[in-house]
Amino acid sequence: MKRLFSILAIACTMAFGTANASTNANTNSFVNTIVSSTQDDGAMASEEVGFHQELKKRFIEGGPGFMGIVLLCLILGLAIAIERIIFLNLSTTNSKKLVQEVEDALSSKGGVEAAKEVCRNTKGPVASIFYQGLDRVDEDIDSAEKAVVAYGGVQMGQLEKNVSWVSLFIALAPMLGFMGTVIGMIDAFDKIEAAGDMQPSLVAGGIKIALLTTVFGLIVAIILQIFYNYIIAKIDSIVNDMEDASISLMDLLVRHKK
Repeated sequence: MKRLFSILAIACTMAFGTANASTNANTNSFVNTIVSSTQDDGAMASEEVGFHQELKKRFIEGGPGFMGIVLLCLILGLAIAIERIIFLNLSTTNSKKLVQEVEDALSSKGGVEAAKEVCRNTKGPVASIFYQGLDRVDEDIDSAEKAVVAYGGVQMGQLEKNVSWVSLFIALAPMLGFMGTVIGMIDAFDKIEAAGDMQPSLVAGGIKIALLTTVFGLIVAIILQIFYNYIIAKIDSIVNDMEDASISLMDLLVRHKK
């Protein structure tokens, strides 16, 4: 019996020791994982800070004059582009739903006035065009069609408002970068002429300015071009929707007149 108790005691001791060893190993592994993760996060943060510092350094090296103007083009271009994107998104209307609601209103007792009320309560250029057409339906179909076409042109002008400024900044940013390139090369050749010798240290600064201004100008143009293409595509989509909805409206008015 004593031998049995001795064996059980030894087994319990070994099991407890193994559990402690396993727990300690797991704890050490967990601590090492946390430390490693912290180190990785610190390295990533260091890299991120390093990127911003490098960007700031390159921006200053490019010269505050031209680089500041290129940055201004980016800020103004993005401001206009974001304003247009918000406006266009708010101008997007479910034209099929609107056509159905106008058709139901025309078929009801309210008639044209009920349809006009539906258009007044709906935002977007499509509803505004519908309202202008319904407002002249009492005259004749030709008058309503002319009103729809004329007001459609007005709404298209509202959609395209200030978009030309974005295209201007797209063209202006790389041109300013190329101008900085030319000025940097002129500065480099002036230093060569003054020194009377072709030394890399003399021309490195001018060439660096030339390359940096060109790079930043192209980056600004690429960013603004993406926004510009999105805006143009959005305008085309809304205009096509306006045209389809206008045709549907004229069909509704012709049936209503009959």
